Amino acid sequence: MKLAEALQLRADLQKRMEQLASRLYDNATIQEGESPAEDPAALLAEYEDCATQLEDLMARINRTNCETRTESGTLTELLAHRDCLKKRAETYRNFLTSASSLTRRATRSEIKICSTISVPEYRKKADALSRELRETDNAIQAANWSTELL
Repeated sequence: MKLAEALQLRADLQKRMEQLASRLYDNATIQEGESPAEDPAALLAEYEDCATQLEDLMARINRTNCETRTESGTLTELLAHRDCLKKRAETYRNFLTSASSLTRRATRSEIKICSTISVPEYRKKADALSRELRETDNAIQAANWSTELL
């Protein structure tokens, strides 16, 4: 199984566990004399089976990420770099949105609001971060589809 397929399976298992948990909550109590729509014991058994599969899969994914080398380091290092790039790019975009929103004055006596930075200069930095993020994500995806799960 390729790493990318394992990541898809992990997402499916996580979603399945959320659905089972919701169904468990819905069948936790009933009116006296009634029976639940679904057997809570069977739901719990299925939930526990999914949790066991997920734990094993996550350990294998993490092991694979640590041991898979790319031109830029291990997949784990690339993932950490991507996560930090996402946060940095998001911060720059939000900062530039604030710096770009200058209020209009109806009269000259109103307070003038000015940007504290050169927006075009920092826009270039934000664009560079976004480009690096795309390239890093592409490298991760390429490795995910070419790496066998350990």
